[in-house]
This record gives sequence, C-alpha cells and structure tokens, in this order.
Amino acid sequence: MTSLARPAPSGSGYPHVQMHIGGKWTDGTSGRTWPITNPATEEVLGEVPLASTADLDDAVEAAVRGFRMWSGTPVAERTQILYRASDLLVERSADIGRVMTLEEGKPLGEARGEVSRVAASLRWHADDARRAYGRIIPSAADRVVTVRREPIGPVAAFTPWNFPAGGPMRKISAALSAGCSIVIKASEETPGTACEIVQCFEDAGLPPDVLNLVFGDPPEVSSHLIPAPDIRLVAFTGSVPVGKLLAAAAGAEMKPALMELGGHAPVIVCADADPRVAARRSAAAKYVNAGQVCTSPSRFFVHESLHDAFVDELVDASEAVPVGDGLVEGTKMGPLANPRRLVAMEHFVTDAVERGATIRCGGRRLDRPGYFFAPTVLTEVSLESEMMITEPFGPVAPVVPFADLDDAVTMANSLPYGLAAYGFTESASTAERLVQGFEAGILSINHCGGSIHEAPSGGVKDSGYGREGGPEGLDAYMATKRVVHLLGD
Repeated sequence: MTSLARPAPSGSGYPHVQMHIGGKWTDGTSGRTWPITNPATEEVLGEVPLASTADLDDAVEAAVRGFRMWSGTPVAERTQILYRASDLLVERSADIGRVMTLEEGKPLGEARGEVSRVAASLRWHADDARRAYGRIIPSAADRVVTVRREPIGPVAAFTPWNFPAGGPMRKISAALSAGCSIVIKASEETPGTACEIVQCFEDAGLPPDVLNLVFGDPPEVSSHLIPAPDIRLVAFTGSVPVGKLLAAAAGAEMKPALMELGGHAPVIVCADADPRVAARRSAAAKYVNAGQVCTSPSRFFVHESLHDAFVDELVDASEAVPVGDGLVEGTKMGPLANPRRLVAMEHFVTDAVERGATIRCGGRRLDRPGYFFAPTVLTEVSLESEMMITEPFGPVAPVVPFADLDDAVTMANSLPYGLAAYGFTESASTAERLVQGFEAGILSINHCGGSIHEAPSGGVKDSGYGREGGPEGLDAYMATKRVVHLLGD
C-alpha cells in the first residue's frame, strides 16, 4: 500500500506527474510530453508535461504575487511552515525514496537518505533565516546608519537529474527561508520526486504562488525565464557548458546568478597514507549514485610506493560492489541514469585503453536490461586520456602514480575545474600543504565525504561561483540595503 501524496491512477507506485503553477497542479497548455523511464528496467513509468511559454509566464506572475505575500510574512511564521514541510519529508521519506529509485536508479537506501538529508537541510536553512542579521554602524550624532538584508525577489532555478531531491531542495530551501518565491525547473528525467517535494510544502500550508514547479525543453525554458523582468536571481546546478550559457544570459540582463557546476575531483594519496584505508574509503565514495555525482572522486594520484597496494585494494572493493536494481535489497550500486551515460562510459574506457591503459576490473556494460555498467578500475592511464580531462560522471576510477607531491598537486590543478578535492595523509603538515595547494572549493582530508548543510559548498574556476549551504547559503537570495537616517531637531 503506497502512501504517496500524489498516487498514479494505475497504482504503480509512481506518482502522477504534473506541474504546479499558482498553487494548482496542471498538465499545462502545450500538449507536449516526454516519457519517464526506469533506468533499471527500461520500462516507461509515465509522462512528464512540458511547459508552454504561456505556462512559464503564468508561473512568473504567480511568483510575483507569492513574493509580495511571502516576503512580508514574519520570519517566525515562515519558519513554522518550513518546519512542517521538513517533518512531512521525513514522514514520507520511504515512499519518496522509492519514487526516486524508480526514476533515477540509485539504491533505495541512498534515496531514502537523500530525502532525510534535505529535510534536515530545510530545517537548518529555516533556522538560519532567523540569524540573517543586519547591523547598526556607529556614525555621527545626527544620524543612524543601518545595514539590512532583504529577500532579493522571485528566483528562477534549474536543477539536474542526479539528485532528484537534493538538487531542487538546495534551491527551494534557501529561497523560501530567505523570503523569496521561486519558479523551479526540475529535471524532466526525474520529475516524480520533485512533485512529491512540492506536495509536502503544499500540505504544510505554504501559501499558493510561492513555490512553482515547471518542466520543459531546457533551452526553451531557460531562454524564457531568465530574461523575464520579474526574475531577480538565476540559480543553476549542472554542467559547465550549460552553466556558462545560463550565466551569460543572466549577465546580459544584469541579474545575479548562483552557479554550482561540474568538477573532476582529484584524489592524492600521499606516501605516508595507509593505501588500503584510502582505497576502501575512495571506493565507498566512487560508486555512490554509480559515480554520477559532481563531487565524486574521479582522478586518483597515488604515490608510487603505495600504488600497487592501493590498486589491489581498490579492485577488490570495486569487484565486491553488488550492482543491480535499486529496489532489490542488498544492491549498493544501481544503473546509470540514462543510455547516454552508458555510451559515454564505453567511450571513456575505449579511449583510455587505446592510449595504453590497462583495465583491472570492469570496463564494460552488464548484459542485462537496464543501463548498468560495471565498477571499473584502470591503471597505466595517460594524462591525455579523455577520462583524465573530462569529468566521466560514472563508475570509472583511473589511477596514476606519482613520485613528488608537488607534481601530484600540479596534475590535480591542471584542469579548469575546481569543485572538490581529496587527500590522504597521516601528516598534519602534509595535510596543510594539500589544503593550501588544492584549487577547489570543497576539500576533504582522509575521507571522501559529501556536502553538509552546516557548511558551504561550491566551486572555483570553471566549477562555478556562489555557495550553497552554511550561513553563506542565503547570501545569493538576499539583497543588502544601506540606510542612513538623518535625525531631525
């Protein structure tokens, strides 16, 4: 028996997907749809409606109305509604997680954990809105100078498919906590999770017009929403090429943008590290969401004295990963999200082998229905291989030895990306060398941990700008106003 807030008429356990505009669920006016596919079985789950320009205009108009009301609602009242939404997310995490697994493929435990994490993040952001203080600046006797932080206005947000709850909720939780309204275009490949999230907010008492959910052809939607005069902030998570296009479009309209873009995270295993511990912890992170994570460890630089021991342990850990349908108990890695990723993995591996790499394990798609690719480890990988230059976004781990730590840092920083980086060392001084040397916005020492809502996440160089999470997470969604009040007699 499902407890989905929006059950499908077929009773399949997958929700009825619609857009949410102006407080109402709608199929929109375009008449166009795209199929939604289960990547583990290749079965069609349903259809997602695509917005027309009239639907997008309606969503922006709703967000304008919602902003007027929501920004004027006392923060204590806003917080209570967001708390209720967080509680509903926790209560429904099992069922929302199942929707996520059906449409995106990740193991059910990962999916449920993702929903629980975004619920906690929402509560944290709601609390942080109470701490979005202004200040009084000492000045002359005849004046009072204050600095105030106010919600920036209606937000247009765009999120990808790899974290169907985490991607949208990073934008939604910060925007609503700051007092903004939002029009969010979630992924057309994983729309069911987004619908369930919006339903939680609606059931929690969020006023109509504040949160608007649309789907559509990505270039059509972005080219219409970004120039819309009433949109005051553009927030995007996705690839570097698309991010540059959207940032340019926002810049042409003189609108601020928040860009969380791709990476190609290096891992440096120093000479004094435990190679087996480093390999096990790397493998545990590498195959989360089948490697489809922008912060996934994806280039492994290992000191030559530890190389063989590290590779042996990494291969053992990789071969031990149970791969299968995320709904099957015991599965630790599900399918890739779509056939495009399968083709990409095969290309990366073939290119590396042609340049001299050796496949130590995996390296192939699995012979079964669904988009499954085996956990893969490669050695003797040329730095000119495409997987060492372009983020693979999949379950492949290329390993390269090094002799000098400075050379390893140079290789790690050689690409235009700078999102996440990882280092393993038993030396505090070496750890500090890595922290100072890595060109990245997210650093982890002796582990490959993910994002936490108490601290900021974001990149440098081509990996974007702005931060999500932590006290910095509300900055993009708020405008700073200086007020000088001249006192009368």
